Amino acid sequence: MTSKQEAPRKPVLFRAADHAQLKEQTQSHPLNPNSLLRGISLSEQVGLQRLGFHLLRIPPGKESFIFHLHQSEEEFLYILSGRGIAELGEESVEVGPGDFMGFPTPSVGHHLRNPFQEELVYISGGERRQVEVADFPRLGKRLVRFGTQVSIFDVAAVQNLSFGEE
Repeated sequence: MTSKQEAPRKPVLFRAADHAQLKEQTQSHPLNPNSLLRGISLSEQVGLQRLGFHLLRIPPGKESFIFHLHQSEEEFLYILSGRGIAELGEESVEVGPGDFMGFPTPSVGHHLRNPFQEELVYISGGERRQVEVADFPRLGKRLVRFGTQVSIFDVAAVQNLSFGEE
């Protein structure tokens, strides 16, 4: 027996009827003025800590975040309804219901936008590691997240270290 009291666990079942009880979150990427996402984090509702799982919506004419790639966290997207344009590396393809995209690391650059008249609804998920590095290659920037601390800097300003060869 330990003297440290554990925090109460969240329920393992989050029912569809409970979705309406949640306040929807709105999020946009600070480097993309056309970024606008609305949705809920399903993983938060059941206490998942190492995996993010989100039900998201992109309104017509808006975009998910910004073209980016991951160095350490895998990510996936599954389209539920609507249509969108997925930028996958240098290719742009139309995606719709049932389409699945997976981004093992290091990932190919990717981005999702909705130039159509109906809302694009999808599930997004991935790892939640303590440290993540993501690049914004079209902007020449790199994001480093350690826990909740996020830093972004110009890749051109990076100084590479060498400890010599042994």
